[in-house]
Amino acid sequence: MSVAPKTFDAHMHIIDAAHPLVENNGYLPDEFTVADYRARIDGLGVTGGAVVSGSFQAFDQGYLIDALDELGPSYVGVTQIPVDTDDARIRALHDAGFRAVRFNVARGGSADLDDLELLARRVHALAGWHAEFYIDAATVDDDLAERIAGLPAASIDHLGMRAEGLPRLLRLVERGVKVKATGFGQIELDPAAAIAAILAVDPTALMVGTDLPSTRARRPFRDDDFDRIAQAVGSGHLDDVFWNNAAAFYLGE
Repeated sequence: MSVAPKTFDAHMHIIDAAHPLVENNGYLPDEFTVADYRARIDGLGVTGGAVVSGSFQAFDQGYLIDALDELGPSYVGVTQIPVDTDDARIRALHDAGFRAVRFNVARGGSADLDDLELLARRVHALAGWHAEFYIDAATVDDDLAERIAGLPAASIDHLGMRAEGLPRLLRLVERGVKVKATGFGQIELDPAAAIAAILAVDPTALMVGTDLPSTRARRPFRDDDFDRIAQAVGSGHLDDVFWNNAAAFYLGE
């Protein structure tokens, strides 16, 4: 892109060694601070985003509160919380800039299906939060698909991850689920084809993100990943996919 569009980075991570990190399947990431992130996105048009809790951060929100303080009000938090988190804690996190709960199904989720549905509905009723799913769409059976589609608001990370899951993903999109075009270094599908298919179903469904610092990916995010998205999207939906859809979902704009 000759000129980077205004961009909401709908999926990125901050890794602060001053806060607890927990091994997940033997993995611990390198540090990736707010300063590191800002240096990496320089020139990409990013002016807001969602800081997403990783499996290696478990239920800690301290790092995320610090990151949001430093990043400013155009950034929001997406966190993992226990199902028994009380209402006062959820409201306090909302006041600190949190806007979604994440279910990391692909890395060994923290909630069974009943708890997942209960928590997702409770945080939406209490604070207007949506639910985010890191999940291989090819593994979503009819029961889970119905639960996700029936939620008040939900999104799926990384284009659903595999080509085999695209038909299921598109059926979720038909029912209002949003999708992040992220994680090109770890997906197993043609992103351009998936993007075109999603746009054909619902142009408001698609959001972009860097997935920085690309933990456990075969390759890290590259600037030309955004170019590939822009080419697949075309000028007619560029502003929506790079900013408007995510700003409406996360910021209520």
